[in-house]
Amino acid sequence: MLRGPPRQRQDQEPERVGVMARLAAAGRANSAVTVMFHSAVAARQGLNATESKTLDLLLRKGPLTAKDLAAETGLAPASVTGLVDRLETKGYARRVKHPTDKRRVLVEIRMEKMSGMTEVFADWAREVEELCADFTTPELETVIRFLDGAAERQRRAAARLSR
Repeated sequence: MLRGPPRQRQDQEPERVGVMARLAAAGRANSAVTVMFHSAVAARQGLNATESKTLDLLLRKGPLTAKDLAAETGLAPASVTGLVDRLETKGYARRVKHPTDKRRVLVEIRMEKMSGMTEVFADWAREVEELCADFTTPELETVIRFLDGAAERQRRAAARLSR
């Protein structure tokens, strides 16, 4: 039986190596600008980036326990306690009794403090919509699949660093 030359593994193909390098560079650039953007947004509200992103998490998921916040953020439990204390002091969150388990406490957003956030994100959201217009729906589905996978891996990495 005749065999051709051995096939290169997919991750060793020259085109893929170049694309992976460009992807890593684009990811680093995106990460840096994302941190800077969210730091600027947070500063406008008198928050740090972790506090701001925790509020975003609570907006998306609803009230969470401190344990849930630790799992979602990858922060150590002691760090979450301090984070929630700061958000309470600044008036952005409050601790409330769990509706079905009185031994547990939930952290919820004080929505009256969030009214100014919509305007902060409106301009950026418009630009993202313009960018999305350049992509087909299947391409956007691929982007979503990649971002979801990257977020899950980064959440796990953060949790490992917090141990």
